Amino acid sequence: MSHQPTDSKRLLSYTIAEWACALKYEHLSPEAIQAAKLFWFDSIGCALGGSQQEDAKILLKHHRAMAGETVAGRADPGPASPMPATTGKGNATAFVSGFKTNPVDAAFLNGHMIRAMDYNDIYWKADPCHPSDLIAAPLALCESEGLSGKDLILATIIAYEIEMRLCEIGRPGVREYGWHHATLSAFAAPVAAGRVLDLTPEQMVSAIGISASRTFCPGAVTAGKLTNMKNTVDPWAGRMGAESALLAREGFSGPEEGLFAVFHHVQYKGQPATFDGEGLVKDLPTSPKSHYRILDCGMKSFPIEALSHAPLTAMMKALKEHNLKADEVKEIKVEVIARAADILGDPHKYRPDSKETADHSLPYCMAVGLVDGMVTPLQFKEERVLDKSLIPIMDKIKVVANEEFEALFPKFQPSRVTITTNDGKSHSTRVDVPKGDPRDPMTEEEIAVKFTTLGGDVIGKDQCKKLQSFIMSIETAKDLGGLFELTTAR
Repeated sequence: MSHQPTDSKRLLSYTIAEWACALKYEHLSPEAIQAAKLFWFDSIGCALGGSQQEDAKILLKHHRAMAGETVAGRADPGPASPMPATTGKGNATAFVSGFKTNPVDAAFLNGHMIRAMDYNDIYWKADPCHPSDLIAAPLALCESEGLSGKDLILATIIAYEIEMRLCEIGRPGVREYGWHHATLSAFAAPVAAGRVLDLTPEQMVSAIGISASRTFCPGAVTAGKLTNMKNTVDPWAGRMGAESALLAREGFSGPEEGLFAVFHHVQYKGQPATFDGEGLVKDLPTSPKSHYRILDCGMKSFPIEALSHAPLTAMMKALKEHNLKADEVKEIKVEVIARAADILGDPHKYRPDSKETADHSLPYCMAVGLVDGMVTPLQFKEERVLDKSLIPIMDKIKVVANEEFEALFPKFQPSRVTITTNDGKSHSTRVDVPKGDPRDPMTEEEIAVKFTTLGGDVIGKDQCKKLQSFIMSIETAKDLGGLFELTTAR
């Protein structure tokens, strides 16, 4: 990850590896520890809901079949029965089903469940990221290695720190020249996984190289008509992090640098793309008095793409304030930053035919919010996404880029929604900081409502309360067996 490949001591991968290997639980701040627990609370809630998504069911069925699991003499049909006749063999557990497998596959299955609804955390600077896409890997390794809740918290905070820093240093971000941020996740995931395995700095550098060598990801997964891979590429990077760390522990080697070598020659709008290598490793936290990046990450109050939150919040505020009904609305003009218009307002997004496209469609999210008065997981059921009565409503949504707003991003996520009614009146509302941003954070009580909404029908409301108690005191857990007992449907 450096411009000086001839001098190993100056490689950024070594600086990161040495920092991660030296960091201990005692070095963490109380605020960072509390944040890690809240993000796990939010993430497991997302996973419980995500387990019910069709792509999660396909993946579980596939991995059960690959493990040779059978039910009544035939291939397991999937998770219709949470605890089938056989539950697999291994020392790591998949959420909800209780399926036992190896930690690499468990990291992938659980990471995908966290991501499946696009409802998990969000951080967006030069590039976006969802750090919780990666934390299932250290969880699986902590379980398989018999480690404690403190070990998990330490690895979680490391995952957030490196993932979020990688999203800050592009000039511009990798998305602007055709790559997906899972490319960056491939460099962060093995650091967190490697810390769980107590790798040496040299082993950690190899783990980074092994992972990154296999996980450069094209931006096509979030462009136009979206597929199941949209929710899969980042959890796959987490999987690669777990496997790469395990391989490095056994002595398998990987390259020491590569990210900058790939991108430093790229031109963007006539200028060379660059990375702020010094910024990547500047002031890495080392004590309870340090600032940890996890405190800067946000959560989602809607199960939709992150840049949709501000405009949707603005519209819902305007509807409530002026007591407007769907049949009174003639047009809704949505002003957002250019990348939001590009991602969320292209022609495919006006005719979504899948959940994956719908939750990245600003016209759909605004239309269904206008008609239903809410945007929850229910609004992304197949029958609702395919409801043709929403088409004329979506066509009322005009998504435009606002250059003034562009200058304010990423410090703010400005959006202005102007609703014009049939009688010619206009109502404008602007939102710069969506709910869930660290400046307007979700409280534990608000996360609990989201958690129970997602998990109540999957594991039961009583079990949801027990899970909350376990997660919010996870630093006291000697091992994580109790966590998986509570995340398994009965």
